[in-house]
Amino acid sequence: MPRLSGGSGTEMILSFHPNIVAHKNILCAGRLPNDEDRAAISEAEAVILPQGCREALYRMCRKHCAHVFPNYDVRFDFPGKLGQARLFKRVGALFPRTYSFETVSVYYDNFGKKAHKPPLHFPYVFKSNLGGEGEGIFLLKTPEDLERALERAQRTEESGQKGFLLQEYISSGGRSLRVAVIGDEFFSYWRVQQDPSQFLTNLKAGAVIDHHTDPELQEAGTTVVKEFCSKTGINLAGLDLLISEDEKMHEPFLLEINYFFGRRGLGGSLNYYELVERAVTAWLSALGLSL
Repeated sequence: MPRLSGGSGTEMILSFHPNIVAHKNILCAGRLPNDEDRAAISEAEAVILPQGCREALYRMCRKHCAHVFPNYDVRFDFPGKLGQARLFKRVGALFPRTYSFETVSVYYDNFGKKAHKPPLHFPYVFKSNLGGEGEGIFLLKTPEDLERALERAQRTEESGQKGFLLQEYISSGGRSLRVAVIGDEFFSYWRVQQDPSQFLTNLKAGAVIDHHTDPELQEAGTTVVKEFCSKTGINLAGLDLLISEDEKMHEPFLLEINYFFGRRGLGGSLNYYELVERAVTAWLSALGLSL
């Protein structure tokens, strides 16, 4: 990654990012922040954090410095898929009809264990609270599919990971729209599943990237993401959307926020790092600061 180098200004800019060199640089990977970190943060005019920043470091930075990049407020205030569903509802975003459950027993208390009366009609989608790249996501077509998903969820709870969603299935023609926000810039592309038997549309499941098809729908999705980010402060994430293949309904549905997101659709890691560098430079410039 091209490295930003420290300047001669009087304001101290602190970077915890391993690839962005500022006036002061600290690595906090693999450990919790300490008193020395807090002292440096308190002295800084602005702090730059890595994409994989832990919550403890982020909270410390937000408490002791007015200017922090990226803005991860809602990442940590609304964690996991259950948290994202609450966030979508809070800001009035359009997203698939969703029912959230903290545990399997909560589901059974509401909808029965022997004779299921689920809140949605088949098919619909089961999503574990945690996990990426399609992990823990299943298309449910029958009561037996639901029972197997609940049994998996119960086993997962035994390992300490709880929570799942049942979500309306939106038929999108085997594709999803990714809109990445990096600072003030937005980049969109389709992920298209070429195997009609495959439900997931992520690249790990065999989807391919398409930057060019249906630019007007890409623009509509980008507009939705821009509005959502203006309400939430998100400035570094990959947001997934679905657009129904129903000719009467082309409104983009927000699906998921990915704070760790793939870079192939952005031209690879090197180009991604350059975009982050550009975003940090623009963010600092808006604050009247520079490196």
